[in-house]
Amino acid sequence: MASVIDQEEWSAETGKWQGAIELGAHGAGLCLIFNMTVPGRGPRLHRHPYPETFIVRSGRALFTVGDEEIEASAGQIVIVPAHTPHKFKSLGPDLMTSTHIHESGSFDTEWLE
Repeated sequence: MASVIDQEEWSAETGKWQGAIELGAHGAGLCLIFNMTVPGRGPRLHRHPYPETFIVRSGRALFTVGDEEIEASAGQIVIVPAHTPHKFKSLGPDLMTSTHIHESGSFDTEWLE
């Protein structure tokens, strides 16, 4: 049987693509984060025991993936392998919007800084 999840269940503010949801309870082995990141901001260094895929929908960001720095912009996809330390920072001048796909039905994050 299919699941339909209303935006009110995952969005921090109705009408904005900002929030997160674990889909394991709905039969999917994924977690999703919908992010709107102001210039100069982003998560601190962390890692997961599964891959994470970032879809940059608008703006630009500087990703740190292991020892590598990657500048990504709207339309690009960044894939981070399992167990790899990573973080990103929005470069501006505009808001960076992105979708993050965790290949797990529940979040498992180890914060490194």
